[in-house]
Amino acid sequence: MKTDIPPIVQAEKLVKQVASPEGTLTILDGVSLSVNRGDTVAIVGVSGSGKSTLMGLLAGLDLATAGCVLLDGVDLSSLDEDGRARLRAQRVGFVFQSFQLLANLTARENVMLPLELAGIAEPGQAACAGLGAVGLDHRLHHYPSQLSGGEQQRVAIARAFATRPRLLFADEPTGNLDVHTGQRIVELLFALNAEHGTTLVLVTHDERLGARCTRHFELDAGRLRGQAP
Repeated sequence: MKTDIPPIVQAEKLVKQVASPEGTLTILDGVSLSVNRGDTVAIVGVSGSGKSTLMGLLAGLDLATAGCVLLDGVDLSSLDEDGRARLRAQRVGFVFQSFQLLANLTARENVMLPLELAGIAEPGQAACAGLGAVGLDHRLHHYPSQLSGGEQQRVAIARAFATRPRLLFADEPTGNLDVHTGQRIVELLFALNAEHGTTLVLVTHDERLGARCTRHFELDAGRLRGQAP
């Protein structure tokens, strides 16, 4: 049956340019794509192809030089920085290669933070449940420095899913992990996707992770491969 549900992310003719000593550098050049709700999407390409820049534009962490992004129906260019931050807080989760946990907060407190910012009742209880879901209920009161890389990434995933985001962006989520731990993180991401219906957009060099996704966008020198000039 045909539905008219709009994509959760739609990008039209995105261009991103920055100044460099050699002149204007074009990082992205006319990229258009759409991501449907519930999709698992891999953005792949060699280093320097523009993958992380594209993710930043799709998530509203940065603005394009030209083109537009609709995130859950909202034109990001119509919002100021505070408005984009509010939209992300309400609808988007992030997992980064470098984990980006706050060193002075325990695992439980790191997961509680977005819940508190979102005004969710009993954030401590929800944080404990989230850490339990990623197998870390025995690490609630440990600081990041007391956790392994895989454990830190699981805390980051629990934090990203804590507010039940509609969309989760992950930038090289297995990049700093060994093969066994990376595979566990892959399984965890897709299990949480299946459980909550969260759309996943993953920037990755990891072939195993990319192979699990239902759709793939390959960037080549700032353009989608196969995209017309």
